Amino acid sequence: MPDLTSVPTAPLLAGGLVGGFTLAQRTGVRPLGGAAMLAANAAAARQWYAVGGAPLAAGLSAAYWSAMGVSHPLARRVGTWPSVLGVAAAASGAAWLLSDRRRAR
Repeated sequence: MPDLTSVPTAPLLAGGLVGGFTLAQRTGVRPLGGAAMLAANAAAARQWYAVGGAPLAAGLSAAYWSAMGVSHPLARRVGTWPSVLGVAAAASGAAWLLSDRRRAR
């Protein structure tokens, strides 16, 4: 795995959610999309742990996976892509606010 410690976690999460969804949708293999999401989460969690320890890593990981879960019922109301992009923005925003912004100082 390449060294992603210099990449801010917000784009990692956005890429994990959007990329994971796209991969699952195009291949028809949902676990493949989940694997992409897991890889993004693992890379980001290492940085979160360095910034705020286990509580931050666990909290942002929970927010990331909750965003994926929320995207399903939200998609029924607003459509698939608006849902995926919305939850990706929310999860990425939380990562920036709670970790990336602090790390850049």
